[in-house]
Amino acid sequence: MKNIESRYKRENNSYLIEIKLKDIRQLFNTFDPAPFREKDIDDDAEEYIVASVREFPHDTPLKLVIYLPESSREEAIRFIPDAIRNYFNYRFNTSNKELRFILRRGRISLLIGILFLFSCISIGEVIDRFGDGMLVQIIKEGLLISGWVAMWRPIQIFLYDWWPIRYMSKLYDKISKMPIEMRYL
Repeated sequence: MKNIESRYKRENNSYLIEIKLKDIRQLFNTFDPAPFREKDIDDDAEEYIVASVREFPHDTPLKLVIYLPESSREEAIRFIPDAIRNYFNYRFNTSNKELRFILRRGRISLLIGILFLFSCISIGEVIDRFGDGMLVQIIKEGLLISGWVAMWRPIQIFLYDWWPIRYMSKLYDKISKMPIEMRYL
């Protein structure tokens, strides 16, 4: 945390994630035709916010502070906090859907893998009855290896693929609930 304290200001027990803008439009994706409350956040702004929040332990209190020119006061107060919350809440919901999808795919893959492994072992046992020759052993071992290879994808999903998505989901949720303050230059 010592390195973090040198890069981030602290105010009332919260660390500040600060963004300085010359214009409100810098915060939003200019190709998105939606009204400001539903607009996508600019990729660079999103990347900065997410990367900054990632540097802190999940339970660290954070506040997003956006600095804008005084001329943007009326426009900014009306929609920027809601737009940022809406966007990261959308990202939270999207990552949760992705997590449900990958876990469902994992369950289906597991079922298919187990059935295939069972079939390979069963066929290997039937082939084993034809003798002890080297060809029989090669086929039997090949079937066993093929059955275990079929288990690779479900094992990958349940051991490795789901937790980064879950982590990002928690991160988006935290950002969507973070206090947002507008300050003017």
